[in-house]
Amino acid sequence: MSRKKIRSALISVFDKSGLENISVALKNSDITVYSTGGTYNFLVEQGLSPIKVEDITSYPSILDGRVKTLHPKVFGGILARRNEDHLGQLSNYEIPEIDLVVVDLYPFEKTVASTDDEEAIIEKIDIGGIALIRAAAKNYNDVVIIPSKEQYSDLEEILNNDASTDLNDRKKLASQAFAVSSHYDSAIFNYFNRSVGLEDKLRISFQSASTLRYGENPHQQGIYFGEMNNVFHKLSGKDLSFNNLVDVDAAMQLMAEFVNDKPTVAVLKHTNPCGLATRDNIFSAWTDALAGDPVSAFGGVIIANTKIDLQTAEAVNELFYEVLMAPDFDQDALELLQKKKKRILLKINSFERSQKSYKTILNGVIMQDTDLKMENANDFECKTNQQPTANQIADLMFANKAVKHLKSNTIVLVRDQQLLGMGSGQTSRVDACKQAITKAGVMGFELEGAVMASDAFFPFPDCVELAHKAGIQAVVQPGGSIKDQLSIDYCNDNNLAMVFTGTRHFKH
Repeated sequence: MSRKKIRSALISVFDKSGLENISVALKNSDITVYSTGGTYNFLVEQGLSPIKVEDITSYPSILDGRVKTLHPKVFGGILARRNEDHLGQLSNYEIPEIDLVVVDLYPFEKTVASTDDEEAIIEKIDIGGIALIRAAAKNYNDVVIIPSKEQYSDLEEILNNDASTDLNDRKKLASQAFAVSSHYDSAIFNYFNRSVGLEDKLRISFQSASTLRYGENPHQQGIYFGEMNNVFHKLSGKDLSFNNLVDVDAAMQLMAEFVNDKPTVAVLKHTNPCGLATRDNIFSAWTDALAGDPVSAFGGVIIANTKIDLQTAEAVNELFYEVLMAPDFDQDALELLQKKKKRILLKINSFERSQKSYKTILNGVIMQDTDLKMENANDFECKTNQQPTANQIADLMFANKAVKHLKSNTIVLVRDQQLLGMGSGQTSRVDACKQAITKAGVMGFELEGAVMASDAFFPFPDCVELAHKAGIQAVVQPGGSIKDQLSIDYCNDNNLAMVFTGTRHFKH
């Protein structure tokens, strides 16, 4: 495949960092350079002799820099096919050919993230830069496009390789260019859509991706789109798998409910918490979380809401686990844990959760507000003659947090802020209740004085009756059934306390 030599370039970038080596390569390749404003000044400082764009167009930069490159004498040189007809027109109108376009757009997303000043945000919507990218990418047959500083290394390699490219090189860069421009436009749309709210329009765009070992199963390909490092820092261990990430997300969602609580540890398996405890210190929290189901904890994901110390690390290290996550680790604890090279250790940067949740179904996507609501004691409405005690209220709040993060239908049993038993993913709430009671018994827990939480209402009093016979003394549920009174009556007849939250927490 024949190669095309770069003889001229237009450079207009916001961020100049990384252009130093490019400048040297341009000079060595004897390439004619056209430039504007700050980029022109920077290139002069690097020893180049660029030509100002206004010397081509005979128009200065106007309107506070809003119009610099938007001119036929610029875009003609980019969009012209290198055939006799187009080259003849360029000659007639004294338009120079431009073989290379280098752009780095105004940082719109960073500006949105750093300020609420709408005027400042609007001024960071790049017009000329995005037009240059699209024009050069459209004419990839003849023109090389470098759409952002992320491609500077590609350009440096091209310039050091006789400053020439083949069609595949240019087409690949064009594809990257349209990825940059479409992502930029999506960010602008999403900013405006915050206030306008076009509910029938959806734009989701990510600029970074990580190829995973495989998907949910070995025969499925897996890719993660996003910036993991914004959420956590991987300290050691093997690469995170698709299933690891799904479990890590579930663990983060759960622990976000406990971020301001006393030391809390959760153990998850297949996204469901099988162990959970809050205590005065992290070691006790780990010990009692593990006691919830030490069998299921094998190969699970462990998360804490506070720093892991050496004592806790030594205890955790006795178990085979996939991932251990915490906001921090004592140095001696970290050194011990890192001796097991395949165990994944993650230092949590932020428990911030997305405001929206998405799922692919059928031939489309469904979107909803993320379930960020969590009830506290002030939201509890006691429906029974028996009032819950202060300790029971604390346990009911703990249980309600746990039940929110288990697959529906689900029941949770708790005492002294420790998960004793849970039933999850059952087609019948009665089955979930039976599973929770059985699980607690298998793990050696007595349920006398414990509390129960349900993710949805009780259509009949059967679950309350089962729980009462097992020793449960207080219940939290959303309420809302036309037969709520049946469960309330059972509680009143048997001196149980029951509170309604008014909020259902289905999870599918």
